[in-house]
Amino acid sequence: MTGRVRAEHHGGVLRAVLDHPRRLGALTSAMYDQLAEVAALATTDPSVRVLVLAGTDGAFAAGTDVRVLAADVLGAPDAGEAGVAYERRVGAVLEALAAVPVPVVAVVDGPAAGAGLALVAVSDVVVAGPRARFGLPVARTLGNCVPAAVVAALARRTGPARARALLLTSRMLDAPQAAAAGLADVVLGAEELDDGVAQLLDGLLAAAPGALAAFKETDRRLAAAAWPAGFPDDTDLLRACYGSADFREGVTAFLDHRPPRWEAR
Repeated sequence: MTGRVRAEHHGGVLRAVLDHPRRLGALTSAMYDQLAEVAALATTDPSVRVLVLAGTDGAFAAGTDVRVLAADVLGAPDAGEAGVAYERRVGAVLEALAAVPVPVVAVVDGPAAGAGLALVAVSDVVVAGPRARFGLPVARTLGNCVPAAVVAALARRTGPARARALLLTSRMLDAPQAAAAGLADVVLGAEELDDGVAQLLDGLLAAAPGALAAFKETDRRLAAAAWPAGFPDDTDLLRACYGSADFREGVTAFLDHRPPRWEAR
């Protein structure tokens, strides 16, 4: 599978470019590994002052590449357990990005769906361009679900009611709708996107690094305090979704370029 995360470090800004244009930035196993490496670099290299997550032209991250799910989950002896392992692996990457001590800026000018929306949820500042679309439509497309940590991160941005509605309706939001819902912090037109992002980064680079790190750590501790006993155990839910006939049908239909035919209940 093609696709890579290009890491570009210049002037205190570490830019991670999700480069998989033929798949709208869909994330492969290698790209998850590369995002983990980017998070480690942003955490340990004192010359990194800001981390930017961005896509290539017309894309951000349209979820996980479904071919990964077909091979690594449906191709495993126990799809339910393989699905749990997949979500835990992705969760570790998201957790590493959320724990980066410098500001994480997501520049979205394309679809941020599924795992792409999870990247948005763990970012500190989200900039939306005119082609941005935000959503988590897996209930309509693939028939899988997402772990409690992702739901919690999404709810912290949008509020519980909006997060619940977004998950249940599989709705995709454009940039103004995403801003109204709390998913996007800045909305920019095509002609102002580059300059607007540059001005935002200049402002972050002009701030005291220790102050920004303290703000982020305070926010992280407040988020942890909301779950004093840790996140609820969702292993049974993930196992059931990924081991279901619905998920198998959803992946098969996606790869066959047809609508899924869900089983009647």
